[in-house]
Amino acid sequence: MKSNFFWLALFLLATSLTEAQNATRATIYEYRIVTSIESIVPMGLGRSRIIENDQEHDYAAFTTTRSSEGKAKTSKKRKDAKIDDFRETTLLNFYSAVGINFQNVASNDAMLSSMISAYADEGWELAFVTSGVESDAGSNDGKGIFITRFVFKRPMQTTNE
Repeated sequence: MKSNFFWLALFLLATSLTEAQNATRATIYEYRIVTSIESIVPMGLGRSRIIENDQEHDYAAFTTTRSSEGKAKTSKKRKDAKIDDFRETTLLNFYSAVGINFQNVASNDAMLSSMISAYADEGWELAFVTSGVESDAGSNDGKGIFITRFVFKRPMQTTNE
């Protein structure tokens, strides 16, 4: 009986040490943002796309720091911030000549579902989505965009803290 108690206590101790060790590990994630831009310009005159960057940037190189002592301005120019490597996937415009084209909306949904599934197959998790609409809404406006940003994340590595 004492032997069983000893082995049970040893097992519980080993399990708790393993759990404590796992609790101190931090997962580091990499992130990817994909943007869909869907035109609300009628008659196919707008441009609707899924945009994915294939080139990384270090945002800090483009950051100016301001403080009460002054500012440390970046030496980078706006043109340096543009990337050359990205992908454009064609989407359909929301509007046709007579109004909202529901077939186009369904087609875009199918395209976006395909894209999200492809990212999931590569180990990316959809972390969150944000969207907005831009239009000046003036007299006889007829122009604008619906933009959605999909933020994906996946674990890169685990570190001990």
